[in-house]
Amino acid sequence: MTNNAVSTDNSTDTRDYYPALDEILAAAQRLKSVVTRTPLIRSENLSERYAADIYLKREDQQLVRSYKIRGAYNKIVSLTAAQQSQGIVCASAGNHAQGVAYACALLGLNATIFMPAPTPGQKVEQVRKYGKALVDVRLVGDTYDDAYHQAMLFCTAEQATFVHPFDDPKVIEGQASVGVEILNQLAATERQVDMLLMPVGGGGLASGVSSYFAARSPLTRLIGVEPEGAASMSGSLAAGCNETLSQIDNFVDGAAVKRVGERTFEICKQNLERVVTVPEGKVCSTMMQLYNQEAIVVEPAGALSIAALDSFKDEIRGKTVVCVVSGGNNDILRTEEIKERAMLFEGLKHYFIVNFPQRAGALREFLAEVLGPHDDIARFEYSKKNNCDRGPALIGIELACKEDLQPLLARMTQKQIRFEYLNDRQDLFRFVV
Repeated sequence: MTNNAVSTDNSTDTRDYYPALDEILAAAQRLKSVVTRTPLIRSENLSERYAADIYLKREDQQLVRSYKIRGAYNKIVSLTAAQQSQGIVCASAGNHAQGVAYACALLGLNATIFMPAPTPGQKVEQVRKYGKALVDVRLVGDTYDDAYHQAMLFCTAEQATFVHPFDDPKVIEGQASVGVEILNQLAATERQVDMLLMPVGGGGLASGVSSYFAARSPLTRLIGVEPEGAASMSGSLAAGCNETLSQIDNFVDGAAVKRVGERTFEICKQNLERVVTVPEGKVCSTMMQLYNQEAIVVEPAGALSIAALDSFKDEIRGKTVVCVVSGGNNDILRTEEIKERAMLFEGLKHYFIVNFPQRAGALREFLAEVLGPHDDIARFEYSKKNNCDRGPALIGIELACKEDLQPLLARMTQKQIRFEYLNDRQDLFRFVV
């Protein structure tokens, strides 16, 4: 989701607004009968790996499989009867749309949700399922910006209310209820949360939760986590002002924004100790580990906080750490891409253009004498459809461990095989993967 939206709520100056404790607690109370009080579980695997007590706040088990219902419902229920009767509008390609749809269905309100035309059908159907007959889904344009533009035109024409995905006081206060639950759930253990890691997209979750923790658990280190390809919050904090990125990697779609909120930027600037970035490949590797070791299915944004633990492994030893798992709306069709990105990041998959000697048995010799005993060919394509034996081949090789790469390269050199290593050639690599 790429958001350049400007909040339509001008009731509070963006520079002056800060979530009040009583408003956060009121939102948490308001949401008690609406949202799931998601589990806070201690991960045995992660705790052992980092020699710490690692807890996961499982917002992927929320009613709409993400925390977004909290802010959406809190905003919509706070509107006047007149505003509600005029209709609710949002623009989203993901979790926010589902949260708005579900909230409107609960409240019996009509909603119009604008989504980019390329949005996967699974996500569109989820929005329709949650919204039932009350929600009109409109697929417009190619990007979020196109959908947002149409949503704004619709709001003006129909005098409807736009529900912003993050830069709105009531949305921020609703997301803060995640923090209320965390501290309530840990209260019985009498544990102090030493560090809290939260994903950052537009900043709504981090703003709300950090504000509550700053008031109720001031000794907790508050850390935001962004995808490396969409580091809008960390870049803005470094610059000292809210900046817009010219381009982003949309892979971590639940946290990929070009510009964070005006309010959320000011709040995060006050509350967060730092915002770290995680490579998209590391996110994929973490998703695969969560699935294989914890039987947890998360979306890319849901893995961000756990993926960042390596950045603090020396600091959290013996500490109590909470990671917010923000969502689990992962499309199964992305599994192969996630696996590919994970293996590339871990150094287990490598691509080559190989020019085999033009003689009989060259390929058989490559398989028998160049590949190691645990190396596998995962992809093989001749560049020419005819005269294959005279053209170079694209070869993808999977390794059992990353240390096997240098011996493989040495054997290729020793056998005088002409090749080009593609993993470092981004100009060519993007055509391969």
